[in-house]
Amino acid sequence: METAQSKNTISLVLGCGGARGLAHIGVIEWLIENGYEIRSISGSSMGALIGGIYAAGKLDVYTEWVSALERIDVVRLLDVSFGRTGLIKGDKIINALKELIGDTDIEELPVSFTAVATDIDEGKEVWLDKGSLFDAIRASIAIPTLFTPFDYHGKKLVDGGLVNPIPIAPTFSDLTDMTVAVNLSGRSEHHLPLLAEQEIEKSYVNKYHRAIAGFIDDLQQKWVKSEPDDLGFINIVSQSIDSMQSTIARFKLASYSPDVIIEIPKNACSFFEFDRATEMIEVGRQQAAKYME
Repeated sequence: METAQSKNTISLVLGCGGARGLAHIGVIEWLIENGYEIRSISGSSMGALIGGIYAAGKLDVYTEWVSALERIDVVRLLDVSFGRTGLIKGDKIINALKELIGDTDIEELPVSFTAVATDIDEGKEVWLDKGSLFDAIRASIAIPTLFTPFDYHGKKLVDGGLVNPIPIAPTFSDLTDMTVAVNLSGRSEHHLPLLAEQEIEKSYVNKYHRAIAGFIDDLQQKWVKSEPDDLGFINIVSQSIDSMQSTIARFKLASYSPDVIIEIPKNACSFFEFDRATEMIEVGRQQAAKYME
């Protein structure tokens, strides 16, 4: 009798969802430790970033770096754009990652990799599977309004999650045993073991939100919060995009059913909490074990 473990070659689809995408690291670690071989990766936005770095063989380097980030480090990586197409240029983030990881052409990666972006003029998805790895990542993570679009061979590309938050289609021609998709917009869970143990205080999270929101509000005074309870521009944009991507993801998963869907609860962390890498990695490991076993 053939077991799930005997089907060990995987096409891995990594969805978008901001800082929740750090859970992708835990999923990948669990798969490798349990004898699965990842031969192909397709990702949108944060899924493209984590997937591309893994395909380059540098996930351990990135994990060490991102796990050491504190709130102020995240803010310092946000470079102001004085244009009208986005608040953040994204050059600091990409240059920091290039220095850490090193850039290479996608065709030279040991693992097949596709990043998905959106052509803002044509309104359709673009599969990036050739050329510079970090050009593809930069295009795929360009969240509209927050990040400036990326000029890629004459096309203005933005976040792939706008049209395909869980890009399963690029894996259709893969000769692997199974397709595993990681959905970062899973149903909320109110008893996440790790979060309960860590006793994450609400005041800590609120301070982090205020730091990021304050940074953006200083750049764009016209969006300053008028009342203490207002969400503010940064949270309105991130929550709107999150809701839209969650809806599209459900349709994609219903249309193109992968063999396994690993759900990361959408309440595990908020869109910009990149200083909670250690927690999110553990959440990814726990959810991978839950859905794979």
